[in-house]
Amino acid sequence: MSIEMAFANFPILTTERFTLRQLRVTDADALSAIFSDQETMEFDGHPPHASLDDTHGFIQEMLDRYAKRQSFRWGITRPDENSVIGTCSFHYFGPGYHRVETGYDLNRAFWGQGIMTEAMGAVLDFGFHDLALHRIEAVIDDANVRSKKLLLKLGFQYEGNLRQRYQMGDQFADEYYYGLLKEEWLNTPHGSDIR
Repeated sequence: MSIEMAFANFPILTTERFTLRQLRVTDADALSAIFSDQETMEFDGHPPHASLDDTHGFIQEMLDRYAKRQSFRWGITRPDENSVIGTCSFHYFGPGYHRVETGYDLNRAFWGQGIMTEAMGAVLDFGFHDLALHRIEAVIDDANVRSKKLLLKLGFQYEGNLRQRYQMGDQFADEYYYGLLKEEWLNTPHGSDIR
């Protein structure tokens, strides 16, 4: 699948346990449970959603960004249940769609079950194989131990930090950069093999 095809028909990804699909307006309640949770949002860079209206606005923004060929935001669901338990994304594509930043979040009730490793494995595989990306990046807070562990498990390498680059409220925080190249991904176990 080319980048043109991916932006014409939203790509549905499947893993051993999950289906990753486009977000829908009807996902608002499930997403609100994720994005309104203080602990889940601690390192997100955005304040928790204060109302269901915030979540509806977020969904519409994700749909608009996809329509403008700016990003993909997958909802993680179980095949037997259509309720979203987390999301994965590609956003901030570089010129020519050779590079992209990724992000992810998961309902706290499902932490520690290997879900994000499996879901992100499918997303990375899609990015490198189907979209022919050369590089995928992630930017995290250094205190986000769970995210750091996930990235390293997936084969990302720490590449450095930019001091006090991101403003959250009245505070400035460092951003820590991780990168994964296509050849590195091709030389590591994929998806569910690395759970």
